[in-house]
Amino acid sequence: MQKKHAKLILMRHGQSEWNKLNLFTGWVDIPLSVKGVEEAVEGGKKIADLPIDIIFTSSLIRAQMTAMLAMLNHSSGKVPVIQHPKGSKLQEWAAVYSDTAKNSCIPVYCAAELNERMYGKLQGLNKQETSDKFGAAQVQLWRRSFDQAPPDGESLEMTAARTIPYFMEEILPLLKQGKNIFISAHGNSLRSIVMFLEGLSKDQVVALELATGEPLIYTVTGDQWSRDV
Repeated sequence: MQKKHAKLILMRHGQSEWNKLNLFTGWVDIPLSVKGVEEAVEGGKKIADLPIDIIFTSSLIRAQMTAMLAMLNHSSGKVPVIQHPKGSKLQEWAAVYSDTAKNSCIPVYCAAELNERMYGKLQGLNKQETSDKFGAAQVQLWRRSFDQAPPDGESLEMTAARTIPYFMEEILPLLKQGKNIFISAHGNSLRSIVMFLEGLSKDQVVALELATGEPLIYTVTGDQWSRDV
């Protein structure tokens, strides 16, 4: 039996209003800045001709905005539609009864497991002022080490502990079925996924930089992954 091929697209959200102000954001639900909107649209143009069957985003608006804006120029012309929790009143009342309308939609699933690293008591603080107060070395440990968490926050290791199982349980089976997946999320949740896909070490993953609004594309064949150049 021939193995199915699929595309996996990862995109870090565009610049947010708090990115612009150099504030720690984490789980604070901040929207994109004007620059972030532009980054999302431009990133979308780079994936406009790639097939997309299902979209996953975090539960945070900046990732959701990025996904929606990135799809504006998609060659399929399909409309991304957020899927509500199973069994909820939202799901019941958002039912679509036209097959034509259903076929023109791409389902979007929002999951907190794909959220950014939670920065605890650093959230809302200016990064430079925090560095001045606690020292650049300490802040660098909080921001870039694998297992050092900021006060009452998450380390990258803790972020990976929720992101990777979600990817393996909810997204990987779809890729193995040949579904083409677009994930719009955050620097640290996407680092976790790349770590899993490419077998990166702790040192390699903390050094990984993902540009805002820049798609990272993989071709998936069975259990084999290759990053597109």
